[in-house]
Amino acid sequence: MSQRGSLVGILGGAVLAAAFLGPGTITTAARAGADLGYSLLWTLVFATLACWILQEASARLTILTGDSLGEALRKRFSSGFSAVATIWLVAGAVLLGCAAYEAGNILGGVAGARLTLPFSQETLTLVSAIAAGLLLGFGSTRQVTAVLTLFVALMGASFLFTAARLAPPLEELARGLLVPSLPQGQTLLALGLVGTTVVPYNLFLGSGLARGQNLATTRSGLTVSLGLGGLISMGVVVVGAALAGEFSYQALGDVLARELGSWARHFFALGLFAAGFSSAVTAPLAAAMTARSLFASGPDDPRWSERSARYRGVWIGVLLAGAVFGLTGVRPVPVIIVAQAFNGILLPLVAMFLFAVMNDRQRLGEASNGTVQNLGMGAVVVVAVALGVRGVLGAARGITSWPLLAREELLWVLTGGLVLLVVPAFFWRVLRER
Repeated sequence: MSQRGSLVGILGGAVLAAAFLGPGTITTAARAGADLGYSLLWTLVFATLACWILQEASARLTILTGDSLGEALRKRFSSGFSAVATIWLVAGAVLLGCAAYEAGNILGGVAGARLTLPFSQETLTLVSAIAAGLLLGFGSTRQVTAVLTLFVALMGASFLFTAARLAPPLEELARGLLVPSLPQGQTLLALGLVGTTVVPYNLFLGSGLARGQNLATTRSGLTVSLGLGGLISMGVVVVGAALAGEFSYQALGDVLARELGSWARHFFALGLFAAGFSSAVTAPLAAAMTARSLFASGPDDPRWSERSARYRGVWIGVLLAGAVFGLTGVRPVPVIIVAQAFNGILLPLVAMFLFAVMNDRQRLGEASNGTVQNLGMGAVVVVAVALGVRGVLGAARGITSWPLLAREELLWVLTGGLVLLVVPAFFWRVLRER
């Protein structure tokens, strides 16, 4: 690999790290720190490793075969009712995930703007949604996103610097990083941390962007971007743990101002808005690109061109879903955390289908998984399924009096039982057909 190619991969990774830090990451990570200190840092370690494993697989698929993840799924499940149902299931899950993220993106960006601007949530939501729609409609997103990404990257650096100045106790930090624990009633928050790090639609985006790239360069770029992104997320947890009272954006800005100076509060507001607005443009675009990769007959299918009604209809629908939440006047923090948790629940579904595609040796040849890659991806699937099942059962406990859901210990026994029934059967079937 040339020196220039390596540099491009690393610089590209640094830009991706800035995009990694959206309103969902800031909100969920800071809330986890404020409520639970450092005890959920291990979820970010897992999520960062899982994100690298899954993104590397989707990129390797495209680089070595020329097919995007969506195209590979369509070829892997190409005929019969179950195959069609599978494609629609994946598409529905990813598009719903994009809509959930969009609600958090707009609400988070507006919350940042309201820290310094004297306008209502509804007014700022409407302005943000119209501006994002114009950028998407006229295809002029690259320059604006690049400028916003710069502010997000600087905000990420301020969180890291503040976390270092706070000098958290090393023993508590190590325990949170290395010893998995899930405090009772905090599954939603843990799922949120996973969902805000391993974004399902990014697997489709990353796969598409990898076309024509070098595998070694792409891996180095992923290592830099995801490693730096995970480190920033952990820094946000540390800063959140320094909050004196209940979590709020104002309180988070106060901690930054206390450690760095009063300018940091305004810089945080600008960075939060930039993170929200840039992501509010990216999520609808990602939804449309994902739908095109799953349903278009080929790269030149006119029914799914960027100017087609289908393509535009997808991103308009996702953008409107986010705008509606903002116009209803709901509080941003609960919506953002639930949106991240929802995507954490969807993650096992996407990871399992990716595992199946990456073990199709007949179609993929050398691009298919080896033993080490299967072990890594298999571990991701097991943990993601366990967290997802536990999250669903925890939610069910709130609406039913079923005795098996009454105690925390029984919930984990039921979760383990379901995982042991479903996951080994899935692995056996995929690997048998390999």
